[in-house]
Amino acid sequence: MSDDKKLNINFKSLISSHFSLTIISVLLSFIVGALFLLVLGYNPLSVYSALINGIFSRPRYLAYSVVYATPLIFVGLSVAFSFKTGVFNIGAEGQFVVGAMAACLVGIFVKAPGVVVVPLCFIASCIAGCIWGIIVGILKTKWGINEVLSMIMFNWIAFYLSNYIVTIPSVHSTGTAEATKNVGDNARILFSENIRRALCPTSNYGIIIGIILVIIVYVIINKTTLGFELKAVGSNRFASQYAGINVNKAVLLAIGISGALAGMGGAVHVLGMGGRISLFSTQEGYGFDGIIVALMGLCEPVGVFFASLFYGALKYSGSKLNLVNTPSETVKFITGTIVFFIAISHYFKYLINKGTNKVSKKRSKVLKNKEAV
Repeated sequence: MSDDKKLNINFKSLISSHFSLTIISVLLSFIVGALFLLVLGYNPLSVYSALINGIFSRPRYLAYSVVYATPLIFVGLSVAFSFKTGVFNIGAEGQFVVGAMAACLVGIFVKAPGVVVVPLCFIASCIAGCIWGIIVGILKTKWGINEVLSMIMFNWIAFYLSNYIVTIPSVHSTGTAEATKNVGDNARILFSENIRRALCPTSNYGIIIGIILVIIVYVIINKTTLGFELKAVGSNRFASQYAGINVNKAVLLAIGISGALAGMGGAVHVLGMGGRISLFSTQEGYGFDGIIVALMGLCEPVGVFFASLFYGALKYSGSKLNLVNTPSETVKFITGTIVFFIAISHYFKYLINKGTNKVSKKRSKVLKNKEAV
C-alpha cells in the first residue's frame, strides 16, 4: 500500500471516528451559538471569555465546576449504561429524585456515626432508584408497555411524591423554608473544613466515588460476561434470545442497575451539596442533563466522566453570564445545539466518507494517467 493511500485511510478514519465527530459537534455548536449571540446583539467574544473566566480564573471556580459536575457523572453513567443495553432511560430524573429523597430520610432519622450513616444513605438511594427503574422494566417485559411512556409518567410521580414527603410534619423543616430538615452532619460527605476553605464550601467526596463508579461500570460493560450479554441484547434482542440469553432478565438488570446509578447521583447531590430537599416548583432536570452527558460521552464510562466535567463547568460558568448582561440560557442553547449536532453526526460521517472517497478517486485517476504517460 502506498504512503499516499495509507495517509488517506488514516485521515479518513481519524476524522470520521465517534470522538472526532463529537469534537466537531461541540465546535459547531459554539459557532452557531456565536451567530445566535450576534443576532441578539451580544459580543460572542465577551460572552465566551466570561464563560472561560468563570471556570479557570480562580481555583474556587474550578472547584465549583467539579461540584456541579459530580451528580452528572452518576446520572450520565446511568443513562449510558441503559443505552448500551438498548433501553432508553428517560426516567433517570425520577430515579434521581427518589434516590435523593431516600438518602435524605436516612440522613435525617438515623442517628449513628458517619461510617454507618453514609453507606446506609447510599444503599437506600440505590435501592430506591433500582426499584423505580425495575417497576418500569416489569411493565415492559411482562405487558409490553413502552418504557419511554412509563418513565415519563414515573418522573412526575417521583416529583409529586417528593413534594408530599417534604410536607410531612416530622420531615418538614422547623423554620419557614419549604424544605426538609437538614441531614445530620454525620451524613454529609464534605471534605475537611481546611480543604473546603481552600476550594469551595461544598467540595465533597462525591467526585472520588464517581471516579470509582466509572471504573466499575467500565469493567462491567467491557470485561464481564454480564456486560457482554447486556450489550448483545442491546444490539439484537432476537439474536440474543436465539443464542440462549434471557432477554427479559437482561432488560430488568439493565434498568435496575441504571436506576441504582441515578439514585446514587441523588444521594451525592443531597449529602454533598444541598443537605436537604426543597419543595419542587418544577423538575430539577438532572436526569435530562444525564442524557446530554451520555450522548456527549458517546455512552462510554470514561467519555461520560469528561463530558460531565465539561457540562458541569458550562452550567456553573453560565450562571455568571448575567455579569456581562447576557442571559444564562445561552448555555442551554449551546448544549442543546451540541446534542442536535451529535444526533446528526451520522450524516457528518456520510459526508466525510463521500468527500474522502471523491478525493481518493481523483488521486488514483491522476496516478493512472501519469503511469500511462
